[in-house]
Amino acid sequence: MREAFSLFFHKLKCWSSFKLDYQVFADTLKSCAAKADVNLGKALHSHVIKQGHVSCQIVSKALLNMYAKCKALDDCEKLFWEIKNCDTVMWNIILSGFAGTRVHDTEAARLFCDMHAAQEPKLSTVTLAIILPVCTRYGGLSVGGCVHCYAKKAGLDSDTLVGNALVSMYAKLGLVMDAFAVFDGIVEKDVISWNAIIAGLMENHSVDDAFEMFQWMLRLKVPPNYATIVNVLPLCAHLEDTVGHWVGRQIHSYVLRRAELATQITVVNALLSFYLRIGQMEDAVTLFKRMKFTDLVSWNSIISGYDSCGQWLKALELFHELVDMDVMGPDPITIVSVLPACGQLSNLQAGKQIHGYVVRHSLLCKDTSVQNALIRFYSNCGCKEAALNVFLLISRKDLISWNSILDALSENKYETQFIDLLHCLLREGMRLDFITMLTVIQFFTTLSRIEKVREAHGFSIKYSILLGNKEPTLANALLDAYAKCGNLEYAYRIFKHMSGQKNLVTYNSMISGYAEFGSHEDAALIFQSMSERDLTTWNLMVRVYAENDCPSQALSLFHEMQFCGVKPDSMSIMSLLPVCAKLASVNMLRQCHGYVIRACFADVHLKGALLDIYSKCGNIKSAYNLFQSASEKDLVLFTSMIGGYAMHGMGEEAVGAYYQMLESGLRPDNVIITTVLSACSHTGLVDEGLKIFESMQQVHHMKPSMEQYACLVDLLARGGRIKEAYSFATKMPIKANANVWGALLGACKIHNEVEMARSVIDRLSEIDSSDIGNYIAMSNLYASNSSWENVLKMRKLMRLRDLKKPAGCSWIEVENRKNEFLAGDYSHPHRCVIYETLGILDHQIREFYEFIR
Repeated sequence: MREAFSLFFHKLKCWSSFKLDYQVFADTLKSCAAKADVNLGKALHSHVIKQGHVSCQIVSKALLNMYAKCKALDDCEKLFWEIKNCDTVMWNIILSGFAGTRVHDTEAARLFCDMHAAQEPKLSTVTLAIILPVCTRYGGLSVGGCVHCYAKKAGLDSDTLVGNALVSMYAKLGLVMDAFAVFDGIVEKDVISWNAIIAGLMENHSVDDAFEMFQWMLRLKVPPNYATIVNVLPLCAHLEDTVGHWVGRQIHSYVLRRAELATQITVVNALLSFYLRIGQMEDAVTLFKRMKFTDLVSWNSIISGYDSCGQWLKALELFHELVDMDVMGPDPITIVSVLPACGQLSNLQAGKQIHGYVVRHSLLCKDTSVQNALIRFYSNCGCKEAALNVFLLISRKDLISWNSILDALSENKYETQFIDLLHCLLREGMRLDFITMLTVIQFFTTLSRIEKVREAHGFSIKYSILLGNKEPTLANALLDAYAKCGNLEYAYRIFKHMSGQKNLVTYNSMISGYAEFGSHEDAALIFQSMSERDLTTWNLMVRVYAENDCPSQALSLFHEMQFCGVKPDSMSIMSLLPVCAKLASVNMLRQCHGYVIRACFADVHLKGALLDIYSKCGNIKSAYNLFQSASEKDLVLFTSMIGGYAMHGMGEEAVGAYYQMLESGLRPDNVIITTVLSACSHTGLVDEGLKIFESMQQVHHMKPSMEQYACLVDLLARGGRIKEAYSFATKMPIKANANVWGALLGACKIHNEVEMARSVIDRLSEIDSSDIGNYIAMSNLYASNSSWENVLKMRKLMRLRDLKKPAGCSWIEVENRKNEFLAGDYSHPHRCVIYETLGILDHQIREFYEFIR
């Protein structure tokens, strides 16, 4: 084409007398239109005027077409009004020029009205087909309906071209029945007619109807074209059953048999997208590798596919491959697709390299969606400052930008900056959406800021964000927020007012709220009112009963859950384990353990909980076997094992497990150090305990907690180093609490240190005068020294302060049944047999002692 233009202008230059035929001008102008070269077209226009072809309609049409295709609409309109006696073709050319861009819909509508008012020339089918999409965008049904009426009067509505445009218009306006009516009225339906109705039904989410129309089209033997394939493949992916997947593969076979379709890159991209949507990543990759020609859509699809199925490393590798090709540069969609992979891999270096690439390309740098993706990436990598810097540099911030940075700050609990940015957002005058409010509510919930939750609630009502949202997500978040902040009254009010919007999350949040604050009866009422329950609901309710001293109800509900066909998961077992501990039932615990093994649960936290309950039930051997069987031991498992040893007075074993943990490369936390210090304290391993305490600050750079100080005081006191313990308690960097002094008082009783005990009890009285255990310990200490006067004083003080010791309780499991014995209680059904047996045993013991004397 370039050579043809060169020859053309060479002739004009060399032979000024050379007069070109009008047809040559028309053909050359058509080439300019195809190349969208307006400058060349204008040069030709000047030669047309010089050579006197301006009055020729063929040349005028070619000029109009050139200006319209090159989007030089001002020049096009100026030339149009200079032409006398414009025919229908000329009107259609200028109309198509203005109708081709959304920004000129008003001008297109005005020109159409002018043409209609002129009466001559008559509107043609092409005119109506051009203007109907404009009507859809510009005036909606009112204008489009008028054009449809004209088409009916003129007898053009059954024409294929007009009918196709009307079908598309009604479908885009959401009037599916009208689109069907027009489609039925088209006398000669072509493939475009079928494409229009199928695409229209897809746009209105009528997937089954669209698929039925496609089947009908095939039955009538209308051969699909590339547009049909592109429309139908997403439809196949959306169908729930395997039929859609099978049809999609059949379409792929059809494409392979048609060379004209197999070479269409839009068709192959649609197939690629189909396989990705149905989760067939391997098929998508195979198709991608076999593609002769690829474009950015192909690359973006496969990168996004890798990202969505969790193959983040491959997504990153493919992105680098695309950059290295240096043929087509990544576009905003590519960057937005690959950055989440960097975030998931926590690959800060790779993300920074992509950020550098974005900065070097101004078009990417100016794209707000790319900047938003960068905010999310830095947020996922924990780089709050970098996320904030990216946000501040965005020239055109949209609501997604604000939501992204607010989410980033909320995850890191930066309250001051979060509130400041929220105020800035409101000052900007930007309308908040439900995602913004969701972030705000969840943020203040984590901080237990109930007053801020109320403010967010009021704002949501005032600006119709809560009521305007059809989904109950925001209402559920508010309900959950009030429940977690302890305001169950407000939570229940929201629950009641949600009426038809309630879903499983709503009910579960309400049950969880009641569970958190011990209202198991209210939780049970909500549970019983539910028509549908999921596994989370059952687990929550089992936990409610287990944590509120209702072990039999928890166990009964667990059995009911299985009877209803709901398969317990690891959380179900975790919810039931406190019941095993409460009942001290090794038999039930073994059943739970057996289920965990059969179900192949690999949850380390669950193993730690099982180990802990075995220890609490007195079976340290089973706890040890479980610990040894774990291939990967984490901090939770070591903590449970050390706690088990401590509970059973196995201090040396506890210390050994602690050092084993250090050798495995795990860093201790406050919980495990407290546990091992407690073990040392109860078994007299004073030097080992002191060594571990000193290593906290010197080796692990941890600040001791009050609980650990109490453990150390107890360790020294139990080991007979009373004065050292007292001196340590008085010189602690933080003021000693009741636990520290209580531990020292207990040791004073063991070592008969009365004077020191008096000093300790005085300090305890200043801190906590309501703990009856302290008074009893002091009273017993006086009694052991025959100081009966002081014993009476202690007892009198206990009565004055109305302090009562809770009754002692013990229990034993016999034949899978728990038997409880409370001090002073005679309610056991077999008490007569028990007391008779005890009497016999007592008599036998007395006889034995008399015999050995």
